[in-house]
Amino acid sequence: MTSKPPQTFTLPVVSLDETDRKILTSLHENARISYTELGKLVGLSRVAVQTRIAALMDEGVIERFTAVINPARIGIEVSAFFNVEVEPQFLEDVSAKLADEPEVTSLYHMSGPSKLHMHGIFETIQGMERFLVEKVYVMPGIVSVDSQLLLKRYKSRMGMKL
Repeated sequence: MTSKPPQTFTLPVVSLDETDRKILTSLHENARISYTELGKLVGLSRVAVQTRIAALMDEGVIERFTAVINPARIGIEVSAFFNVEVEPQFLEDVSAKLADEPEVTSLYHMSGPSKLHMHGIFETIQGMERFLVEKVYVMPGIVSVDSQLLLKRYKSRMGMKL
């Protein structure tokens, strides 16, 4: 039996010029800025800005535009980080299931013995416990789960800033 070589997950690098960088910086600060206003900031017409943003989206540089909601302002009081150790053969299956859970806001495969680093938000500590007991602990392949509750947020940034 021959084994397959490991898959590589690389995407081609997109070359950005100074104008693209200015557009991305401005959009990161205010994604609702109009094409006209953005054009004034970077020295291009509205149509040229629109074309560049469309190209950046097509190339996967801009993944999406979204609103950032403060969970505490809508009654979601518990924010927690989890280190989930998974048996290697279950890593993809567990990752897919956790990624589909609405409580999970981010999920990363970290270096180390098949560790997933996960962030979740919950209305109450009891809601977090239900999530762990009913959804996480019962998944095949879960070895251990460590959790840390967020006490205070000093900085939170969505996406990458240039």
